[in-house]
Amino acid sequence: MAKLLFSSVDYIVFVVMLCISTAIGVFHALSGGRQRTTTEFLLAGRRMTAFPLALSLLATFQSAVAILGAPAEIYNNGTEYWLLGCSYFLGLLIPAHIFVPIFYRLRITSAYQYLELRFNRTVRLAGTSVFIFQMVVYMGVVLYTPALALNAVTNLNVWLSVVLLGGVCTIYTTMGGLRAVVWTDVFQTLVMVCGLLSVIIVGANEVGGIGHVWNRAIEGGRISSVDMNPDPFVRHTFWTLSVGGMFMMLSLYGVNQAQVQRYLSSRSLREAQIACYVVFPCQQVMLALTSLVGLVMFARYGECNPMVMHKVESNDQMVLYFVMDVLRDFPGLPGLFVACLFSGALSTISSAFNSLATVTMEDFIRPWHRDMTERRATLLSKVLAFGYGLLCLAIAFIASYMGSVLQAAISIFGMLGGPLLGLFCAGIFFPWTNSLGALSGLLVGLVVALWLGIGSIMYQASLPTIQPDISHYCLNVTPSTLLNYTTGFTSATPPLINSTTAAPSDGAVGLAKFYTLSYMWYAGFNGSIVVVVALIISFFTGPMHVQDVNPATMFPLLYYLMFFLPNHCRRRLACGISTSDEQEVQDSKQNVEWSSEKRSEGQDGVVLKSILPLDKRSEKNMQNGAVLSESRL
Repeated sequence: MAKLLFSSVDYIVFVVMLCISTAIGVFHALSGGRQRTTTEFLLAGRRMTAFPLALSLLATFQSAVAILGAPAEIYNNGTEYWLLGCSYFLGLLIPAHIFVPIFYRLRITSAYQYLELRFNRTVRLAGTSVFIFQMVVYMGVVLYTPALALNAVTNLNVWLSVVLLGGVCTIYTTMGGLRAVVWTDVFQTLVMVCGLLSVIIVGANEVGGIGHVWNRAIEGGRISSVDMNPDPFVRHTFWTLSVGGMFMMLSLYGVNQAQVQRYLSSRSLREAQIACYVVFPCQQVMLALTSLVGLVMFARYGECNPMVMHKVESNDQMVLYFVMDVLRDFPGLPGLFVACLFSGALSTISSAFNSLATVTMEDFIRPWHRDMTERRATLLSKVLAFGYGLLCLAIAFIASYMGSVLQAAISIFGMLGGPLLGLFCAGIFFPWTNSLGALSGLLVGLVVALWLGIGSIMYQASLPTIQPDISHYCLNVTPSTLLNYTTGFTSATPPLINSTTAAPSDGAVGLAKFYTLSYMWYAGFNGSIVVVVALIISFFTGPMHVQDVNPATMFPLLYYLMFFLPNHCRRRLACGISTSDEQEVQDSKQNVEWSSEKRSEGQDGVVLKSILPLDKRSEKNMQNGAVLSESRL
């Protein structure tokens, strides 16, 4: 396997990026509120504005895995993956107008506090536990993946990369809190854009310009037509990417604590919603850039896949090999792209540290130590963030011995988001869902998700591998010199399926057919299982009465879906939840106050007072620090 080494300038560019990230954390640790309260450390004092929040929302899941994976996907399978951008519209619009207003008006810190306000503490702790497992596994993989890829094509020691990356991330997250995480995300997003642009510009210029890149892609069959096939077992179609992808986006941008925490850190609900709007074009730009890198790769190598040519050992390493190959005569640019790659990892891992510290503090510690002082709670939050940083290094070490299990771990991250999305949807949209139904739905959804995901991995691993013959494309190559070509993971998905691997859905029947469900439908399918089971169990065990459900935790979904019914019927479907539009809210002279008491198992109960609807006056009070919801959790 070829080794293309860094120059001294590349090392300087790379180290400067890490130093700037650390400096941002130190700056926020020594300025402003100096992270003296949990609100300051975990929610940036609830004073963040829309623009930095939008870039932080973008960077949180624009990880190194995605930067390595999307170009390799385009190179191998064509541009159909680009249609994922169609899912971004509703995937961000729905959170902006349904999930964000509910979480923001409840004035909670952890998204899983909602589950106790809506159900009980058991459901809350179950949801928190799933999230912690999800993020702990994923952040170790995100840390190890770029380090492994970098080691494969440079002389950087993999463990030096892991410790350096994890150490820098732990320092600035522990010192500067969420404010430092958000502003380093802004810086790292700019680094990612610059790194991708440098590769596209230089790479396209070397093959004759962007027009030649496009023509080569057309000739090589990499410009895919829009497949309107509704079959969910086809890996990538318009419906799979746009509709199935929408559910994946909802699981990330609707209910994931790493994103919810950013919404709650905004200085107003409007700022949080604007941030969601701004993320949409930013996501499209990042998707376009990573896709163009894949097309430029194809224009350079054509069918002479670097992996098949013994240049690299997996698809994870193809992009970095391409970068080192194309930019070798431009000192500093390889370092810039590696900084881009590690910026993606830093943004994801730092978000994980901060969100894990938040849910651990708010869901597992505070409810049992209500008399804890603010100073001690803040110190403990920093210790938790630091502890999760060390745990990340340990998971990365374990991941080095996982082999194919490492690929399964990436896929598991995508699978766990669906059941959590279903749990929140069962609570927000269906007032009849009770605690037993919600918990049962979550457990059944997790079992089905793991069964489907792991079964799919094992089934696809059993498929025969087809050895490609590229001898007529590449000089000095014969079929006997080629590797057995198997496609590895390049993102948080099951293995890529391309023309050299037998399509898993071909001829599959029974349970094998079930295992060929497109990974893009995992979140929607698993979430639907949770909702259906939750409603069935709830109706059999006694559904909740509408008057016992706090309207602040609900959204009148049926009211809007049944728009064709008479207004009096729609109001009944609203189940007492406010359906006033913005104009009616502005014209209302009095707020409707609702209060209720609900019992938690083994606790004194939860008292919640919420003001609905939220008019301009109450939103202004929220900006000034007024508490609209009080809870003894």
